[in-house]
Amino acid sequence: MLKEIANLGQNLGSYLGQTARLMVGVPNYDTYVAHQRSQHPDQPVMGYEAFFRERQEARYGGKGRVGRCC
Repeated sequence: MLKEIANLGQNLGSYLGQTARLMVGVPNYDTYVAHQRSQHPDQPVMGYEAFFRERQEARYGGKGRVGRCC
């Protein structure tokens, strides 16, 4: 019973974290990595810090870029 409650709390925390990231314009890093590897295998995959910085700049107009790659 306690293990189920702990798992439920962990899942809820994960969803809340993902929601908070999406609210500030930072999509899921794992989804980005999977997309890059499947759609752009010839391009390097950014590290999390570079990904976060790039997403923030795209969201708030740092370099005037469009917010997606394709």
